Amino acid sequence: MKEKMEKAKVYFTTKISPESLVSIYEKLGRKLSGKVAVKVHSGEAGNQNYLHPEFMKPIVEHVSGTIVECNTAYGGARNSTEKHQKLLVDHGWNKYFTVDLMDAEKPDLILSIPHGRILHENFVGQHLANYGSLLVVSHFKGHPMGGYGGALKQLSIGCASSAGKAWIHSAGKTKDQFTLWDNLPPQNEFLESMAEAASSVIDYFQNESAFINIMTNLSVDCDCCAVAEDPCMKDIGILASTDLVALDKACLDLIYNSTDPGRDHFVERVERQNGTHTVNYAAEVMKIGTLDYELINIDE
Repeated sequence: MKEKMEKAKVYFTTKISPESLVSIYEKLGRKLSGKVAVKVHSGEAGNQNYLHPEFMKPIVEHVSGTIVECNTAYGGARNSTEKHQKLLVDHGWNKYFTVDLMDAEKPDLILSIPHGRILHENFVGQHLANYGSLLVVSHFKGHPMGGYGGALKQLSIGCASSAGKAWIHSAGKTKDQFTLWDNLPPQNEFLESMAEAASSVIDYFQNESAFINIMTNLSVDCDCCAVAEDPCMKDIGILASTDLVALDKACLDLIYNSTDPGRDHFVERVERQNGTHTVNYAAEVMKIGTLDYELINIDE
């Protein structure tokens, strides 16, 4: 892990389009090598806010990537391989891409977290080992448990297997999705577990990763919600960085500094769940990124 952090570059555009995803990725100047995994959120059945595969098509093709996902650890249309594969077809992902459900086979890939205070290992989809690099494309929005969902959530919970998701949510108490809800920890332990799990994936890929957050459909609810609240704020734009902590912090700052009428409602969700603790812990304790960034508007 990096010991000393310089000011991170976070690129920003107000133009939300498939072509803008490619343009902002190019600004990063990072050529992802080998077989490229593109981590997205497949969208829970019934959710109206998730980003559809058509939107992702140009960026996935640009990096010659494979869409990757993992099963969930809660009731719904994605908590088993059979159901999740059907959902991927129903939502059109297989129509456009090769899709890899990374934890469809066991055993999980176990990543160590040598500096974790709560977790010392992370359980991710076995197929993660088939990739040389990772592009994380996240829909930035609120989240019922984490306060907000962005790159840190996509890297940690998103790459975790079903068992790994239960492990993170329970702060290392169980890997069983059916006993998870009886083992929920204090809120900060969950947030810290999320940051610790993210650190293991950062370490695994070293410098072969890049991150894009899309600030559209700004609901206080996640794409994992079958019945999500409608967006409460106007779209803001797309941000990208090679530093996922700076990226999430920049998105949060754009929310906090917004004059949009829905800003207070969104912030209430973040603060109700102490969501900013995740980025602070990731930067200050796990040292996988920095809170100090330069926002570069590529529209200017």
